[in-house]
Amino acid sequence: MKISADFDSGNIQVIDASDPQRVLLAMRPDLNSYHFQWFHFQVDGLQPGQRYGFSLTNAGQSAYNRAWDGYQAVASYDQLDWFRVPTRFEDGQLHFELQAEHECVRFAYFEPYPRARHERLIAKALERGAELVASGRSLEGRDIQLLRIGGQAGARLKLWIIAQQHPGEHMAEWFMEGLIERLQNPQDAEITALLAEAEFYLVPNMNPDGAYRGHLRTNHAGQDLNRAWQSASSERSPEVLFVLQHMQRLGVDLFLDIHGDEEIPHVFTAGCEGNPGYTPRLAALEEDFRSRLVGIGAEFQTRFGYPRDEPGQANLTLACNAVGQAFDCLSFTIEMPFKDHDDNPQPRTGWNGARSQKLGQDVLTVLAQMVATLR
Repeated sequence: MKISADFDSGNIQVIDASDPQRVLLAMRPDLNSYHFQWFHFQVDGLQPGQRYGFSLTNAGQSAYNRAWDGYQAVASYDQLDWFRVPTRFEDGQLHFELQAEHECVRFAYFEPYPRARHERLIAKALERGAELVASGRSLEGRDIQLLRIGGQAGARLKLWIIAQQHPGEHMAEWFMEGLIERLQNPQDAEITALLAEAEFYLVPNMNPDGAYRGHLRTNHAGQDLNRAWQSASSERSPEVLFVLQHMQRLGVDLFLDIHGDEEIPHVFTAGCEGNPGYTPRLAALEEDFRSRLVGIGAEFQTRFGYPRDEPGQANLTLACNAVGQAFDCLSFTIEMPFKDHDDNPQPRTGWNGARSQKLGQDVLTVLAQMVATLR
């Protein structure tokens, strides 16, 4: 048996692989950071029909160690069909097992969104008429593409959506893929009407270095990008600085920041109720967005989520709060689970890439319904 993680988004350390019934592993922390939770590794040399067991020995020390309760690891034989495997958290270790069907398998914290797929997503979007407004550079020199999708330049509204500030939250770029695919469907009358009023500015992956390195939370410098929106710099957070500069140049009438949550087994939003500039108009827009998303039957709910900020107590280093405050616009963080959306459980897959894509498409229906009232 051979265990490897020397590939895009790979992350594992082998401690002891002598017992195939209990292979001892550890998750590697983010570079220049104490955060860790993401794992992704390949096992070769399996005997079909044999049971294998794996233990992440440092799960109890991970960034969100309460998140392991109720969590099921994902596995794939072909890197296309990802399924959940029996998993338990016990004595500070995460144990999961597999009855092998093939000689090679991959395990991961969530269905990965590969960099190669990202490059295909960008190329396909450009072929279909998207505009590459600009391309920033990460600390390691990877491209951070800012796309514009719309009709003629200069539309009334500028709608911004960014994803994967936290690199381990791969569901965020799956969301963006679904959204981009629908935005570029010329047969979709709802989208045609939306693009007559608004143009979209999209950053499908804000943190390519962290995603490639198998980080959970931070970029190459160990910076949590979603805590850098009041202090963005070329030295520690050029990814945020790049987006902020273009926002200031172009304007923002709506902002969505797409994320994943380790602990809460539901899809939910977090708004800007704690901002100093929060107004009844913004409160009404937030309520309208949430109620419409529920109303169209999307996989979404409003009962579970983060505690609401008290008035004036928002953390303005977060993208959602910073942008909402600066541009006086509807600004949301959308959170998807690493586990399952318990309002509609699907045990084989849990929450996954396909469901994230569909949510991205459903959000466009809501924006089409609200476009007249956003500004």
